[in-house]
Amino acid sequence: MVTEQIDWLQTPTGQYLLEWERARFDAALTDVFGYHALQIGLLGINALAANRMSHRWLALTAGCPQGALAPTLVVDSTALPFAEASLDLVVLPHTLELSGDPHATLREVQRVLVHEGRIAITGINPVSLWGLGRRRRSGLGQFFLSDAGTFIGHRRLRDWLRLLEFELESISFGCYRPAMRGERAQARFGWMERVGARWWPIFGAAYFIVAVKRARGARLLGQAWKAAPVVAATPAPVANREPKGSH
Repeated sequence: MVTEQIDWLQTPTGQYLLEWERARFDAALTDVFGYHALQIGLLGINALAANRMSHRWLALTAGCPQGALAPTLVVDSTALPFAEASLDLVVLPHTLELSGDPHATLREVQRVLVHEGRIAITGINPVSLWGLGRRRRSGLGQFFLSDAGTFIGHRRLRDWLRLLEFELESISFGCYRPAMRGERAQARFGWMERVGARWWPIFGAAYFIVAVKRARGARLLGQAWKAAPVVAATPAPVANREPKGSH
């Protein structure tokens, strides 16, 4: 399944998708600061290329071909070999779509991220021309999509993130042209990029999400500390005290 997706990414449609995603990753992650960043799932793109953290790992899940990039780790996305609250940034390029348990993967990412750590996710939008083409392939033979993975809607993903104490920082959509086999066929629909971005932005074939881990416990502790009144515990001066039995 994953091998098929990697092969598909070498096609004109796959390269069109990767080009859009590279631009999103570069723009969003360049100024994300910290010490430790992890990308899970390569699939032909180094999403951390523009990031400047001193430790950056590219990790494959077990059994996943590496494609054009050399991984530094092979991991189970539901049991990462990192301590709790030890990473500043985790990137998931289509990783959830290919995971056997995407919610468990997100829970594990939440565990290893520090407070205020960030997660960046790309996925295929099922409510798009590409999603429609996959569901009705028999009637749309000219569309060219990989059968690998399960598309996860951005609304559903946002609900998952909210439950795991993430706050949405940004979401963007792109790739409005239909998924066609050849470059010429794709080029004919270039006008759809401009029109789609203006008139139906949420129906782009791909989405890019950045969210921030905001632990509720940490927020409440901070608010309670600020709201707590200062109680004076200094005893009254001895000179002002009256001796017992003075009345």
